[in-house]
Amino acid sequence: MTRLRILLVDDHETMRAGLKALIHFEPDLEVTGEARDGEQALECVRSHDYDVVVMDVSMPGMGGLVATRRLKEMRPQLAIVSLTRHGEKAFVQGVLDAGALGYVLKQSPYAGLIRAIRLAAAGEQYVDPSLLHLIVPQFITARRRAHPGGPVPTERECEVLRLIAQGHSNKQTATLLDLSVKTIEAHKANGMQKLGLNGRIDLMQYALHQGWLHETANRQTT
Repeated sequence: MTRLRILLVDDHETMRAGLKALIHFEPDLEVTGEARDGEQALECVRSHDYDVVVMDVSMPGMGGLVATRRLKEMRPQLAIVSLTRHGEKAFVQGVLDAGALGYVLKQSPYAGLIRAIRLAAAGEQYVDPSLLHLIVPQFITARRRAHPGGPVPTERECEVLRLIAQGHSNKQTATLLDLSVKTIEAHKANGMQKLGLNGRIDLMQYALHQGWLHETANRQTT
């Protein structure tokens, strides 16, 4: 199995060491570089190839926001995941606008970071579930403006989107609904097109607005 090459960027050496130790146990991931700030991250990317950069936002010298912009200018296809303690709307929006595909809180479960890394490597977006409420209002308003009176997804398409948003893979969704994986992919694509959803963040925002994510939380607490 080819492992995804990861560059860790954080000014705290203990943080980098801890993440590296945890990532070591993932069969498809490998930390192949480390940097203590944005400037060093730029040097690393100039001289080595990475699939994903996991970067803190607040660091001495060049911080994560500026570094993200510079890295995307240097290598537009490079996947960047922000890992930070900042949960304020300005930070989330700023980093996503700069080109990052993922935004994960350090205080969230480790599984979220791993998921963000894998999704970013595949070109998909991920925002920490606890922060989706910060960007839902703008998303709903923009969607209504862009798709007034647009086509309505079928009940089956909504069912597929709900299960995908709740964390089920296409294969798991196919098993749950007794359908083929190709049929699930078609329902997902058609549903997202009708709703004007572009990527995972849009889907998660819509799911939060619909209350689908609360269903998952309620099942976990019962």
